[in-house]
Amino acid sequence: MNKRILIPTDFSKNALNAARYALDLYEKQNCDFYFLNVFHVNGYTTDNLSIPEPGNTAYDTAKEASEASLGKLLEVLKLHSDNPKHHFHTLSSFNFLSEAMKDLIAKKVINLVVMGTHGATGSKAVIFGSNTVKAMEKINACPVLAVPEDLRFAPLNEIVFPTDFKSSFKHKELNYLIDIVRMHSATVCILYIGKEEELTAIQQENKLHLETLFSTIAYTFHTLTDITIAKGITTFVDSRDSDMIAFINRKHFFFDSIFSKPLVKEIGYNAITPILALH
Repeated sequence: MNKRILIPTDFSKNALNAARYALDLYEKQNCDFYFLNVFHVNGYTTDNLSIPEPGNTAYDTAKEASEASLGKLLEVLKLHSDNPKHHFHTLSSFNFLSEAMKDLIAKKVINLVVMGTHGATGSKAVIFGSNTVKAMEKINACPVLAVPEDLRFAPLNEIVFPTDFKSSFKHKELNYLIDIVRMHSATVCILYIGKEEELTAIQQENKLHLETLFSTIAYTFHTLTDITIAKGITTFVDSRDSDMIAFINRKHFFFDSIFSKPLVKEIGYNAITPILALH
């Protein structure tokens, strides 16, 4: 069965870059790519009591403009990679982005969402735009991959998987990570960040279980102590020039730490590593 990948776009440079990255990441796979644009109608918002509908002049004009821009996007992407394994689909929606994404994920049984880190109106001082962070936080039906601005795809050799081993892992949570690792013959660097180097009995048990889940792929263990989660991840990734960071997004996990202001400051304005949020 084809992979089904959703790529929201606002036609910004960053969104185009994320789309190109996705095409290259899945170059050898049969894929259906769904390009979603959420359009707006002049004088109306999705909060208005009177919402424009098809047949309304302003609505039809805005939708036609969205569809035309999606058509131009496909032409640009086909120039980048006219891959016979890839099939493109487009959707223009007058809706909240999060709701439109959830609807499409459910209807098309999407396997992965790929987004740029910020859009057309994104501030240069904000690494991960609000739409990207919200998608990583709220979408739990499939993984979300955030691609930094200007990042060009390079073969995946190493994916960093940060953990404190305090929670047990489930096979279904890691399926997508394992799939990408196999696809690119990559290695997972399991990065333990904790206050103590010595693991508790529960942590040891969780570590052994993770080894079982990763038994079919290449992996290595690494330990960092006396360092914040944000600093530990960025230092490790920078020192090894890692190709991707993957983590499980759960409540009470260290998701907030990964996207906290301190981390944004530490990375600076040049985030260069894609982040895969697993659910």
